[in-house]
Amino acid sequence: MKKTKVIRIHENGGPEVMKLEEVDLPPPAAGEVQLRHAAIGLNFIDVYFRSGLYKATQFPLALGKEAAGTIIEVGPGVTDFAVGDRVAYAGSDGAYSLERNVETRHLVKVPDDITLETAASMMLKGMTAEYLLNRTFRVGPGTALLFHAAAGGVGLIAGQWAKALGAGTVIGTAGSAEKVELALAHGYDHVIDYSKENFAERVREITGGKGVDVVYDSVGKDTFPQSLDCLKPRGMWVTFGQSSGPIENFNLAILNQKGSLFATRPSLFAYVGTPEELRASAKALFAVVQSSKVRINIHQTYPLADAGRAHADLEARKTSGTTLLIP
Repeated sequence: MKKTKVIRIHENGGPEVMKLEEVDLPPPAAGEVQLRHAAIGLNFIDVYFRSGLYKATQFPLALGKEAAGTIIEVGPGVTDFAVGDRVAYAGSDGAYSLERNVETRHLVKVPDDITLETAASMMLKGMTAEYLLNRTFRVGPGTALLFHAAAGGVGLIAGQWAKALGAGTVIGTAGSAEKVELALAHGYDHVIDYSKENFAERVREITGGKGVDVVYDSVGKDTFPQSLDCLKPRGMWVTFGQSSGPIENFNLAILNQKGSLFATRPSLFAYVGTPEELRASAKALFAVVQSSKVRINIHQTYPLADAGRAHADLEARKTSGTTLLIP
């Protein structure tokens, strides 16, 4: 049987539990294709599964949800994909690998004018930005918004996309002067260095005391409940991640106390739960990138074998923007 290499964990823990292992790779089953990866995306959700914050259903667990590559074999009954197709995905465990089998329901074809490296760097992050801005809270002309972690992979895409949608005031937060400058170069009108300033007070200053319509918050513990203080009455708090740790003991009454606010805890996989939703989201992402209204920059790369180091750097906030693992 054919062999491949994959990063797996046999227990939850720090980056040291990640092992590059050789495993059997059977031919693709019905409804599957076999891919050779060109590049693999690094995302905080990978850290959550490795650490145990998100619970794995079984071990060993093959990490990673996002990658792009070329189809090298198709399984029985597959008619919508062919050998040689360039494809990407953002919702199938096991992306940290050289080659693998994937169900076609997870795949989208990559346009010829987008590289596989670019596709791997933007699928999960870009489709996250798509559903946040277009569907969770529809951003449009005049919208005032705050986006935490503006220099992160999702943040850099979201800042540009929000301006392309006509948002009136796009405010971000970042944790260093370098990250502030990076975010300002990617669509943000104002970027607050929360290591130096109280971001809630600064948002009120920027908006003349009015607050913003929506706060997009992937940080979690460190930005709660101050994120709520940035909102207008009846504004929406979108908490879509928890890079600093989970929010515990959330009391719904606080939403009333701070202005009859709305709160939601979305995830990408609920917004691309069908092949039709997935491909519509990817189509919107590809279109905005092809229009040059959103540019995708790859800021760090690591060999796949160094995935543990990449995780450590991500958790220590040493990275910015998009990071790829290269098989």
